[in-house]
Amino acid sequence: MVSKFALKCTKNTGRAKIKITIFNNHYVYPNITMTIKNHIFLILTISLLLTAIFLVTGCIDNKMTPDSDVDSHDITANQTTGSGEEAVLKIFHAGSLSIPMAELEEKFETLHPNVDVQREPAGSRACIKKITELDKQTDILASADYTLIPTMMMPEYTNWYLAFAKNQIVIAYTDDSKYSSEVGPDNWYDILRRPDVTFGFSNPNDDPCGYRSVMVTQLSEAYYNDESIFDDLMGDNTAIEMTLDNGTYTAVMPASEYIEPNTKKIMMRSMEVELSSALETGEIDYFYIYRSVAVQHGFRFVELPPQIDLSSVDYEDDYNTVRLKTANGNIVVGTPIVYGITIPDNAMQPELGVEFIKLLLSVDGQNVFIENGQPPIVPAVTKDAGNVPAELRALL
Repeated sequence: MVSKFALKCTKNTGRAKIKITIFNNHYVYPNITMTIKNHIFLILTISLLLTAIFLVTGCIDNKMTPDSDVDSHDITANQTTGSGEEAVLKIFHAGSLSIPMAELEEKFETLHPNVDVQREPAGSRACIKKITELDKQTDILASADYTLIPTMMMPEYTNWYLAFAKNQIVIAYTDDSKYSSEVGPDNWYDILRRPDVTFGFSNPNDDPCGYRSVMVTQLSEAYYNDESIFDDLMGDNTAIEMTLDNGTYTAVMPASEYIEPNTKKIMMRSMEVELSSALETGEIDYFYIYRSVAVQHGFRFVELPPQIDLSSVDYEDDYNTVRLKTANGNIVVGTPIVYGITIPDNAMQPELGVEFIKLLLSVDGQNVFIENGQPPIVPAVTKDAGNVPAELRALL
């Protein structure tokens, strides 16, 4: 018997289609008995079916596994382009924005399932230095101090920013902190003075919360009528020097390796949120932190008077009397705590950056910040709306 077999593998549909055709045209040897012919036919049919199964498996494997001559980089490129495009949205942001940004990331990825949001929290100055000194690319930069964007990034790296949220400095602690039952807005500095109490603040060279901690401490002297608060808490326990010139106090920072904190009294870290775990484990009793971070972590905290906590535009003139000179020579002036955001000129995904900021400024985004103890500025503000992307300008 002459038999013919046909197999078709269709890759473009993801299925292997089989077509088996057996042609029984004529017997070549008519003297062979029908039984033998039937046996031969049965064996041939089984063989053909087994061959078909193996070939189908090969088709499926070829569909699921890249051909040996296809570069895996080409496959990745195909996955991140075209109609099913996958993209990475990179965000450098202040550590104090970690929790609200994580919630916004989840919302954004739900709205844009082909986008992977990748966040890098750090001190705001450190975030900006990644762009300006290390030539790293990011699609969004969010700073805990909006003034760092015009002073450190404009005009070379961006030409606009939005001020979108507020905050204030508090003194955080737990029930296990020494003298937790005594501490309050009228005596917190005396509690921190006690020899058996340890406290922390972030590095002013790296992080706005750090230089704001220094400013709050110096502002406290006038408010509480006590000229030794700064020296007792920071001056005598670090190499930070405070100078006074024509009514303006300037804290002068040495290079970070020369700050030399008294580790029996003070813990200093690059980013303020790194001190949260130290408080939770009892390594320190108190630390200077943003109110939003204290709320997010469930810490108890002393709410300081608005005259010193850097929260209110009503006391901006008082805040301006204190400034800090970082190790690289930058001067930071005391101002109300306002967060800023921008899209750097070298962003890889500027359109997605705009979409993310639109979410941040939306009612849903505003609620994320409210729930995390960080009041949004509604609407967001800027000094030069003409440079803001048009889609964002419509929200101001």
